[in-house]
Amino acid sequence: MVTLYTQRILRPAVAMIELIFALVIMAIVMMSAPMLISTASKSSTTAMQQEGINEASSRINMIMGYAWDENNTNSTYTPILHTTGGHADLAMVALTSRRKGTPEQSQRTFIFADANSSNLFASEPINLGFDTGETVESDGDDIDDFIGDINLTQIGASTTTDYIEKSTININTAVRYISDATTNDYGRRIITHTAFTPMVVATDSSNIKEIVVTLTSTDVPNAAVLEKTIVLRAFSCNIGTYNLEERNF
Repeated sequence: MVTLYTQRILRPAVAMIELIFALVIMAIVMMSAPMLISTASKSSTTAMQQEGINEASSRINMIMGYAWDENNTNSTYTPILHTTGGHADLAMVALTSRRKGTPEQSQRTFIFADANSSNLFASEPINLGFDTGETVESDGDDIDDFIGDINLTQIGASTTTDYIEKSTININTAVRYISDATTNDYGRRIITHTAFTPMVVATDSSNIKEIVVTLTSTDVPNAAVLEKTIVLRAFSCNIGTYNLEERNF
């Protein structure tokens, strides 16, 4: 009888301890829930940032594969173009069709192989963008034809549900001339050039074009989805192209 009485006294105590432990565990879980939700939200934001950066990087790589300017797209190889505001050391040396230091065997010249186009100039800043006969981005044949805005593909089509992927990222592409000046001169073995420096006279052309891709959030409910403005930059130079020389044995 003593044993049974003792067991009846202990069983409620054990149940109370279990209840206390259960309440403590539930409290810990409830306290952790906001942190878990916040972490999941930040993970989604980071995923969108990475998706946007990958898209912007791919866009820059794609643009860099096009001709430097509209005025050197109509040849089997691309000539160097004259500029109105480029550095004097990068101009054509008289009667040579080449720049200083360029070997006579080099294909990097200011004229086509047929010597009929000796005065091709780079487009002026005011003329950057779509050219005659080009109306959409797919018509582009040089790097400044891609100036403008695009959006990431819309995934969520619902009007009542707000998806984080729903047209939240705007990608703007800008192409402009930047200074090709150096702190010394181009006649030295080592030159110093500060990249992405604006032109002193913005109405002239130079030998370097800057490509700027900017990512921003555009969807109002998710205005802070990127949490920042992300900018990627690249540059392309007026150097013409080359033909590989084959050696005959």
